[in-house]
Amino acid sequence: MNSEKRAEEIAVERMQLISPLLADGIDPGKAKELKKVICEQTGLSERTLRRYLSAYRTEGFAGLRPQGKGQRQTAEAIPPYLLEQAILLRREVPSRSVAQIIQILEWEGLAKPGEIKRSTLQEKLMERGYSTRHMRLYSTSGLAARRFQHQQRNQLWQADIKFGPYLPIGEGGANKQVYLVAFIDDATRYVLHAAFYPTLDQTIVEDCFRFAIQTNGVPDSVYFDNGKQFRTKSMTRTCAKLGIRLRFTRPYAAESKGKIERFNRVIDSFLAEAALENPQTLDQLNLLFQVWLTECYQTKPHSALDDNSSPQVAFRSDSTPLRLAEESLIADAFLHSETRKVDKAGCISFMGKKYEVGLSFIGQKVEVVYDPRDISTITIEYGSHTPWQAKELNIGEWAGKRPSIPSAIESLTVEGSRLLDAAEKKNQVRKERQIRAVSFRKIREEANQDV
Repeated sequence: MNSEKRAEEIAVERMQLISPLLADGIDPGKAKELKKVICEQTGLSERTLRRYLSAYRTEGFAGLRPQGKGQRQTAEAIPPYLLEQAILLRREVPSRSVAQIIQILEWEGLAKPGEIKRSTLQEKLMERGYSTRHMRLYSTSGLAARRFQHQQRNQLWQADIKFGPYLPIGEGGANKQVYLVAFIDDATRYVLHAAFYPTLDQTIVEDCFRFAIQTNGVPDSVYFDNGKQFRTKSMTRTCAKLGIRLRFTRPYAAESKGKIERFNRVIDSFLAEAALENPQTLDQLNLLFQVWLTECYQTKPHSALDDNSSPQVAFRSDSTPLRLAEESLIADAFLHSETRKVDKAGCISFMGKKYEVGLSFIGQKVEVVYDPRDISTITIEYGSHTPWQAKELNIGEWAGKRPSIPSAIESLTVEGSRLLDAAEKKNQVRKERQIRAVSFRKIREEANQDV
């Protein structure tokens, strides 16, 4: 794996660990309690958490990237047979801590004292899906004990995808289903952004999320279900870059996203009205929806809000400052990354097109960083090289000029062949050995004749 990509993934993991400690207004007592819980779940020391927090507050997301090459050695720090034994011990008793697992392995003589580090074992257990948090996630049953509601805007956003109507937008005018993506503020019930999309994939969630951030600021946390459109590496990277805590519901616990689920039921009334209008394009449907959303929801009194105020009034009257981000930071946070191998012509294939990377990278695997909304330009990352933009290959009528040979591999002017010189010396030694052997044989023959 590319070292730069691995460093970014480690930074994302660290960001998710410390995100609960970055909430505004958290008191020291609550912070101490959260640190204790995180240390118990991950096996990290409180000193390590303090180091992560200090690095993030000083340098932002970049400060969480590992320094030096030592961090890459953790992948082989635990032998496979020891890791499997650790997993068995965790499965036997899910509540066992990492320290207890290490202690058992040492007492049984399977591991030498000090051979396994707590942080390393916890990292490997998390990668395999056996962290304390994972085990608790699947062992906990029952519904939420009580309803919850945040007190300030942008503390928590909820999102969901709802299946919409069929429109004649497919090939040949065939009916095709469209999908509604909506983000709603937990405290004010304000719909931050919602729109119908023609496909069902992760890009529609990212597009809606991006627009919501651009118009309403960056939230402290977001709450998704476990759908594959939400649980993606790109979404994890986006939230880490923007300092957003990424949270997911428990499996089969839709009631924990009650606010967005309730909004989805309200949408049914719009769909019934839209069916009477019979829109023929996606733009027409979205235009009808935005008008309905403003007049029939955003500006209407809401029974769950104080004084029955409307979601729009509740959101705009909240005195909590909006956490705005520069467009360049938002654009960087929503970039995607994929790996491609450079072919013998110094090019890569990406999204059905050919891009020139460079002859010096033939046979190497490079990272392609791009904006899924606009792939007219892509950025290439490789090792310690400064990232550069790749140009789309332009195939003309004539073959391109062969590139000049680098000076490092140019032929040298020499006076003779070192191979032939060496062969001549080798041949001379061989002849001398043969002469000595013949002479020795002649001496022995003469000696036998004398006898």
